[in-house]
Amino acid sequence: MPDSRPETPDSSYDAILLVAFGGPEGVDEVIPFLENVLRGRNVSRDRMLAVAEHYNLFNGISPINEQNRKLIEALRMELENNGPQLPIYWGNRNWHPLLKDTIRQMAAEGIKHALAFVTSAYSSYSSCRQYLEDIAKAQEGAGSGAPRIDKIRAFYNHPGFVQANVDSVSNAMAQVPESRRSATQLVFTAHSIPLSMAQSCSYEAQVLETARLVSAGVGHNHWSLAYQSRSGSPAQPWLGPDILEQLGNLRNSGVTDVVIAPIGFVSDHMEIVYDLDVEAKDLCAHLGINLVRASSARIHPAFVRMIRDLIAERFEGLAGRQFLGDLGPSPDVCAPGCCLPKN
Repeated sequence: MPDSRPETPDSSYDAILLVAFGGPEGVDEVIPFLENVLRGRNVSRDRMLAVAEHYNLFNGISPINEQNRKLIEALRMELENNGPQLPIYWGNRNWHPLLKDTIRQMAAEGIKHALAFVTSAYSSYSSCRQYLEDIAKAQEGAGSGAPRIDKIRAFYNHPGFVQANVDSVSNAMAQVPESRRSATQLVFTAHSIPLSMAQSCSYEAQVLETARLVSAGVGHNHWSLAYQSRSGSPAQPWLGPDILEQLGNLRNSGVTDVVIAPIGFVSDHMEIVYDLDVEAKDLCAHLGINLVRASSARIHPAFVRMIRDLIAERFEGLAGRQFLGDLGPSPDVCAPGCCLPKN
């Protein structure tokens, strides 16, 4: 991917915009939320109602909004203590507070140039480009007074994101009896995407790099990568193996202890609490596997400091751009046509 990032610092930013997926916070919000998510996609009503039942198991409440409130508060304190001192706004793609409403509010309050932190660490159509498209639509809806908005780069290999996951995995490993810890299988998970999308972006390579960096940080060599939360037509190929398939394979090979680390997520979406804490947990109980689930990054201090560091990069220029591994820092500005899925 060509790096078309700015070569000079920009001190004109006057706000931070946190952009997230969004989630319902009550049973009456589940269907409208899912209709927003699935609008324009070829997903049957029956499939949507089946997914709605996942939310209804938790009284219609996704954990993502409350976790974003905590992240915003933690970031606000970080910026107050270490700067830059900027107001923080929050807009979701699929549920309240909706991005279009937030950008109208920003325009009404005189915001001219904001930095957007998208709560996704990786590059793909659904985890990066689609957010940019939604921001552009919201700006168009706000009219000529809409602020300019620049997106902060992907951060899958930033030391702060890696450290948050290293600490989470280490805490999970400590819950396995010491005599069995060295033989424990560490399974990283990320949201699956269609192969047609994966072939047009660096998503799979980036997730593998994060997994490699975290396993090295933990000092645990028995690891693998699996995917979760696939949707769409069964005839369409997606990245695999699926986490449930992987757990079955591990049990067949004699594994008795598994730590699952959802590095593909920065907070607990419904995909984590249902796919891992319900389905994977139930399967492991059936298979006789001792399962421990590591936390996502959430508001780990290293992760919050990382967001501040990424903001500071845009004020201070290229010096000090932090990253680990071999892939280098992601660009600030994506190339034209980046991450568009193949037909």
